[in-house]
This record gives sequence, structure tokens and C-alpha cells, in this order.
Amino acid sequence: MALAPVPSPSHADALASVSLPHNLEAEQALLGALLIDNRLVEDVQIKLRPEHFYEELHGRIYSAILRTVDRNLVANPVTLKPLFEKDEAMAELGGPAYLATLAANTAALFGARDFAQQIYDFALLRELIRVGRSMVEQALDTSRDLDPQAQIQEAEVALYKVAEQGEISGGMKEFRDATRIAVEIAEKAYKSGGHLSGITTGLTSLNEKMGGLHNSDLIILAGRPGMGKTALATNIAFAAAQRARLDVSQGVPLEKSSGAAVAFFSLEMSADQLATRILAEESGISGELLRMGKINEQQFLKLARAAQELEDLPLYIDDTPGLTIAALRTRARRMKRQKGIGLIVVDYLQLLQGSGRAGGDGNRVQELSEITRGLKTLAKELNVPVIALSQLSRQVENREDKRPQLADLRESGSIEQDADIVLFVYRDEYYHAQKKPEEGTDKFIQWMEKGERIRGRAEIIVAKQRHGATGIVNVHFHKETTKFADLAEEDHLPEQF
Repeated sequence: MALAPVPSPSHADALASVSLPHNLEAEQALLGALLIDNRLVEDVQIKLRPEHFYEELHGRIYSAILRTVDRNLVANPVTLKPLFEKDEAMAELGGPAYLATLAANTAALFGARDFAQQIYDFALLRELIRVGRSMVEQALDTSRDLDPQAQIQEAEVALYKVAEQGEISGGMKEFRDATRIAVEIAEKAYKSGGHLSGITTGLTSLNEKMGGLHNSDLIILAGRPGMGKTALATNIAFAAAQRARLDVSQGVPLEKSSGAAVAFFSLEMSADQLATRILAEESGISGELLRMGKINEQQFLKLARAAQELEDLPLYIDDTPGLTIAALRTRARRMKRQKGIGLIVVDYLQLLQGSGRAGGDGNRVQELSEITRGLKTLAKELNVPVIALSQLSRQVENREDKRPQLADLRESGSIEQDADIVLFVYRDEYYHAQKKPEEGTDKFIQWMEKGERIRGRAEIIVAKQRHGATGIVNVHFHKETTKFADLAEEDHLPEQF
């Protein structure tokens, strides 16, 4: 059967004398195949996006097919008809009947993947032409500040982006490739002294327990309010970024470093609040004193020195509130491309939004499941560890032993299911202060003695770990500067990474 009439190109930037590379018949054939057999969507959507279509109407049809299939509905001319009844471009071709005409071409089923590949290739060529044209126009424009080197750098970035679009990660790997990666990880652990194969947490005791933070892992860091989960996440982010900066300055390639550039998505605290915490940690000055301005000149100079030392720290903070999981993933991909981030921190999970907007407890559970799956997918897609902070349910407060358990993870069992590692932060000192007995009694003396024993002590509970054993890591917590550190027991001082 003959294909439908080809709509006129809507690209205003087409060259007057040269037609940009495209194949409208291939676009029609692919859309027809997808409307006939929705299963083909799985084969093409990984690489092909709506903007890759030359004809904008075709891109809108493709986008509608993806959205419909994603909602577990059938995408065919009948279900898509209401979406295009007022579409002006489709009206010029006879209205929604154009969809039925596309679906009538059953022969397209046998070449759907080839059509998708050609559409994609032509889109890359058009983008390459656009970049080349922009380079020529800028080079010819002598009214601008003459800075050829800057123009060359801009051109390199633009060409890199075009090249990057052609790279698709994932798919089948030969076993020899997988073993090579495994050996490289083992070599990294061996050279670090036998206990660090991933990105450092800044805590030797935690590195020894986990081997560091590993690429593609989703790490859930949970705790009740006041336990210090944000403080620990900030400490880890700072330690990873600091180590990356040190290694790069010493000529160590970033991919071989035990540090990483960090993207910190803070949905609760502002960027300046997080910066204050890091400055307090680095300068040793109480964060409360910093916020209230109760510092002397000597402390201010110390603070200024710490701030200067941290200026080029590869730690990037996004404090946009109310992010959706889709928006976060988009921003993370951009940061990976532009800044080469190797670690993502999200504070915190329950403040993220899913794609839906419906309320209700049942929907919220589904939304949390979507979010945790999205974060795990992001970790695998970018091949970086993702640390996501999480709240715990109030049932912890009703137990005598308030150490958290996996069952305390709030709102959704998918958090435990999708996580590769689950860490809990617990400080007995916090709860002990609330149990003060009457002064002068034997219980008060015992309470004071226990208070001295547990002062500044915290536990990082490794409740789940796909790669190793679970257990408790004892650490020190300095409340004033919100800093976690290794416990120095007897004559042992932990080595720094």
C-alpha cells in the first residue's frame, strides 16, 4: 500500500540550496510499524528520541506512542486519535485519519529497526551540519571579540556532544570484557592496601567494611531525625571530592582515583547551608557559631583560609526543591557529561516526586517504587554510585532498642528491594539524653557514667550489602562541626585515603 502524503518540512533553518539529510518515508514507515506492534517500542526507544525526527509532527506522534505504552496502554490510531484532533499540522493531512494511514503499511514491520537507525543517523548528520554552520558564522563574525582559542574550545564541546549522542551504553558484553573490569577493580583494592576498591567514604573503618562505594550501586542511607544522616552524606561527598582533587593534582587519572567529582541534590537544605556544614568540618569551627556570626577575628581568618582551599573542590550542589525523578535524572546526565561526576547524593528520597500527581497512600507507595527504580537505573546508566537518604518510620521510637531495622524503611518495601546497600545511622547518645533520671539517685549516677562512655560515639549499621557482610561500624561524631571520624582506639590511628 502506498505511503501517506509526506508533510512539508517545518524546519525554518534549512539551507536554501541544500536539503538537510532526512527520509520522511522512513519516519512514516517506523511510526506505522510501532502503531501495529507496540512491542517494537522496546527496540527503538533506547536510542531514538522525538527530536530525532525531521518532521515535527512525526516527533509528536512518536512521543505520544512512547507515553501511551509507558502507561501500559495500547498505542494505536484509535487510542491516539483524541491527542491529535486539534493538531494543526495533522489537520493539513486530513486529521487523525493520518494515523490510520500510517498503520496501514504492514510491510514496514520487517524493517522497523533499520528505519529507526536511519532516522537516528540522519538526525546526527543534521546536528553536525548545525554545529558546522555555527562554527563558520562565528568565525566570519569579526564584530565579536577576537578570541579564536575560545571559539575552538566551544567547537570542541559542541562536536563532543554530537559524538556522545552516538554512544549507547549497556547491551551484551563478552565475558572477557566483564572479567577485565573485575580484575581492574581487584587491582585497585590491592593497591589501596586491601580494603578500598571503590570511592572512599572518608572513613577507614567503613571503607574496610564495604570496600568503598562501587559504581552502579544504589546506597540507601537512612536514620531518624537527629541521627546525622545528612551530616554523614555531606562528609562522604566532601571526602570523595577532596580525594579526587588531590589525585588529579598529583597526576592520577580521575578514573583511577579513589575519589570522585560529586553531584549533591539537596531537596531540603539550601546550598549555603550545606557549604556552612563543610566549612565547619574543614575549619573546626562550630556550625552554630558560623550561622550566628559568633566568631572572633582569628576564627574568621581560619574560616576564610578554609573557604579559599575549597574553592576548586569538585563538589556541585543543586538545591532545587520539588524535583521529579525524571528531572533529577536529566540533570545528573548533564552533570556527568559536563563535569564528569562519579558520585551522586540525593537528600532525601521522600522529597522527590514521581511522574504522577495523584494523592493517596497507595499511589505514594507506587510513586516511591518508581523513584527508587529510577535512582537504581540512574546508577547503572551513568555507572556511578548513588547515595539516597531516606526517612525511617516512627515505629522506631516505640521500641526499647531504637536501633533501626530494614522493616523501618518508610513507605515502601521497594527501597530495600532496589538498594544494593542499606546503611543506618544510630547515635545512642541522642536517646540517652532524653532519659535523664532524678539527680542524686543511683540511676542518675549510672546514667552519667553511661553518658561518658557513649559520648561522641555513633554507629553506622550496614543492614544490607549485596557484595559483602552486614554488621556495625563504630565511629566518632563531633556534634559541633557535624563531622564523622574513625575512632582512635588504643595506639591505632586510621590511615587517611
